[in-house]
Amino acid sequence: MAETDFAARVAAVRRFNRFYTKQIGVLHQGYLESPFSLTEVRVLYELAHREKPTATELGNELGLDAGYLSRILRDFERRRLLDRRPSKADGRQSLLSLTEKGQKAFAPLHARSRDQIGAMLRRLAAADQNRLLGAMGSIEGLLGAQRERKAPYLLRPHQPGDIGWVVHRHGVLYAQEYGWDERFEALVASIVAKFIERYDPKKERAWIAEKDGEIVGSVFLVKQSTAVAQLRLLLVEPKARGLGIGARLVDECVRFARQAGYRKLTLWTNSVLRAARRIYEGAGFRLVHRERHTSFGHDLIGETWELPL
Repeated sequence: MAETDFAARVAAVRRFNRFYTKQIGVLHQGYLESPFSLTEVRVLYELAHREKPTATELGNELGLDAGYLSRILRDFERRRLLDRRPSKADGRQSLLSLTEKGQKAFAPLHARSRDQIGAMLRRLAAADQNRLLGAMGSIEGLLGAQRERKAPYLLRPHQPGDIGWVVHRHGVLYAQEYGWDERFEALVASIVAKFIERYDPKKERAWIAEKDGEIVGSVFLVKQSTAVAQLRLLLVEPKARGLGIGARLVDECVRFARQAGYRKLTLWTNSVLRAARRIYEGAGFRLVHRERHTSFGHDLIGETWELPL
């Protein structure tokens, strides 16, 4: 190949790079109009989608210099976006996870990125979308890109529209799986309405689980008294069960309850909800009271579970 032809190809690749970085907003001072750089957003993404990675794992995945990554992580800690816990397997390593503030900071970036790419694709006909995706796949294949591990799910704080989903999916799923009538849906509606009306962000939280851009789970932690918090409305969609989402949602409730200074975490459930009961038991809750009742069109056994903090 003539040197002039090769130089033209180099120029074409550089031209494409300039075009695409402009398309996705990388040239702006803050990525997606946020206070974070593109690299910082990539780190936030990995922290949000991984189960407590180490700094070494993050550096290997992102190809970042250890010193550069360390500075980013220290800055995240300073801004209270990052939590470090010693690894039981290796005392030299720390397990990293986003704090509630970190999850809240990442959630709009995740949504904005998805919406931006969606808007770009919607400008194209379906056939042209397929051509674009095929071309991207060719670039990845030719340049030897490793197949990205599919992120199993994402946890984020609640946002407008989520509360209606919680009421609707509780009503539908409990009718399908347990035959409960609309009075259960009414109960859920009253619980979430009270949560929104009296919401205290320092003492209460809601977590929403997403998978592939769809909501697949939820849980709420509400203030019962100065010393006691209550876990409510744990739900995982059938198609997302088996990924550990339920246990992770409960773990987030326990972690936040401790940080908020509660002394005890309690919950009320029913004996027929066997999968949820296994999650509660695995998190350290203990059954303290059982009582028969008739609700939602069925004779049930209500249970109170508690976890000292």
